[in-house]
Amino acid sequence: MGERRSVSWCPAISSLQRVVGGKWKIEILFYVALEDVRHFGELRRCLRGVSESTLSRQLKELVADDFLERVDYQEVPPRVEYRLTRRGESFRPLLQAMWDWSEAEFEFSQAEAEQMREARERLGVAQVR
Repeated sequence: MGERRSVSWCPAISSLQRVVGGKWKIEILFYVALEDVRHFGELRRCLRGVSESTLSRQLKELVADDFLERVDYQEVPPRVEYRLTRRGESFRPLLQAMWDWSEAEFEFSQAEAEQMREARERLGVAQVR
């Protein structure tokens, strides 16, 4: 057997966890990156069970961590959009890999599987299974 190595704290993984570790952040990034959802109300409808205050806080954190850009058009009624930054764009392949892994590893109802198939078709993303 090989010698067991001592593992110490990993700053890279710790930083990633801090940035995307919020309950809704992966889903927010998924909908902005892959579904092109840009408005607060649209995101709230996509995220079942999220409160307005939690969504607002998580969006602010993603903006502060340079994953999203908040664009305020200074209009009445207010119009604000969220877009991926360069860092957010660079995270897109990881989101795709997480979607693929999740779809391959978890069981879904027939209706859920159909919904994912339709989303992949609409987005031009290859099916895993």
